[in-house]
Amino acid sequence: MSGFVIYLLTLVGTIAAFRKARLSFRHLNYRNGVLFLLLASAGSFLFLSQRSENTFASSPAEWVILPNQPAGESKGINPGRVVWVHDPLVATWDGKTGNWWDENVVSQKESDKMLDRSLTALTGEKNLKNAWHSLFSYFNENLGRKDNNYKPDQKIAVKINTNNTYSHRDSEEINATPQLVLSLLKSLVNEAGVPQKNITIFDASRFITDNIFDKCHAAFPDVVFVDNVGGDGRVKSTYADNAIPYSKDNGKLATGLATCAVEADYLINMALLKGHVGQGVTLCGKNYYGVTSIYNDWRKNAHNNFNPDRTGKPQYLTFVDFMAHKDLGAKTMLFLIDGIYGSKLVNGVPAPKWQMPPFNNDWACSLLASQDPVAIDAVGLDFLRSEWPDAPDMAFSDQYLIEAALADNPPSGTKYDPQRNNGTVKSLGVMEHWNNAGEKKYSRNLGRIDGIELIHETLSGK
Repeated sequence: MSGFVIYLLTLVGTIAAFRKARLSFRHLNYRNGVLFLLLASAGSFLFLSQRSENTFASSPAEWVILPNQPAGESKGINPGRVVWVHDPLVATWDGKTGNWWDENVVSQKESDKMLDRSLTALTGEKNLKNAWHSLFSYFNENLGRKDNNYKPDQKIAVKINTNNTYSHRDSEEINATPQLVLSLLKSLVNEAGVPQKNITIFDASRFITDNIFDKCHAAFPDVVFVDNVGGDGRVKSTYADNAIPYSKDNGKLATGLATCAVEADYLINMALLKGHVGQGVTLCGKNYYGVTSIYNDWRKNAHNNFNPDRTGKPQYLTFVDFMAHKDLGAKTMLFLIDGIYGSKLVNGVPAPKWQMPPFNNDWACSLLASQDPVAIDAVGLDFLRSEWPDAPDMAFSDQYLIEAALADNPPSGTKYDPQRNNGTVKSLGVMEHWNNAGEKKYSRNLGRIDGIELIHETLSGK
């Protein structure tokens, strides 16, 4: 019998024994009550003595993360914290008229407020300058840098998701929200004090479309924009060859990394909240794929070891290498998920509207922020799979997060070493699922000392 089955039987048996004890005492049957209480106590000891990360074996689908059973090591100033800012006023598109990014349907003011609040809530600081200082200090201290402050000559690269673009012309399909990209630039320049020329907005695999470039370039003309082809004010991406050889043979997967990321001192990963065929979801983990030396035509690229096993059997997964690499996940100081709209499918216009509370047949109008790369994707995944459990390939879409949380001893047995330098990869963050879609509570929300803490902020009327 597998360790996971024993784990589940112990849990179920312990709960049943406690219930029997309570019923016996209620009916004044003290003898049985004491007996069941002893059994429950023994079961509790056995259950707690089993480390959940050691309960996997080799049979399919036996390694899963149960609600409020965290695995891995929480990261961040406030460990495991994910901030979810919800502002119903930020997006009011009717789904038919004009474009989803038009100024009259996406509020720049509300977008700015969402980003500002996410940063102060994430760090626990009262103002944005202190919030950015805390983010830089925490990141630099963890890298062992002597000076924890941001220095004016240091470079920041922001990886956005413009996957559904085909030229510099605007695409009607879901991509990074222009207003949110501008909000981030405002905050970096005006609050963090980063010189414009030291900021790069990029998607090395696709195109920076006019709706993003024109808006942001007009406000911050010295910011650098890098995409796959360059021209029209954009810079064509170059690559560092063989920068990511991967932990295992990854077939024809590209091994070059965008120079703007390799040369940056800091990365910010601004992903999208949406489903994706094959992997189930596309969040911060997959967003790094757009840093590699791939073609802007997705058909010409390999996608090795992206998809989880269809039966849930643990296996090596490429996203963990992205998250562990020194020039990708290890260089990322802030993780953001753009959920201004959110979408069930990887491509097409944003659709459909969200039904779960508090969205109630409206757009998600949300922004997620964290310093923990595993925790933020875990929260994004819980939103997507709860809203659209029938989305393509949603089953076992959490497998890369389980591998990442337990990267030093993953269920697959893989030795993750994305640079092939005999390095040691430790836990990349904390993974768990919320208790239910109604309450959306993780372990720290329930008063426990480990796991994810979801901070929910609603901005309407504030």
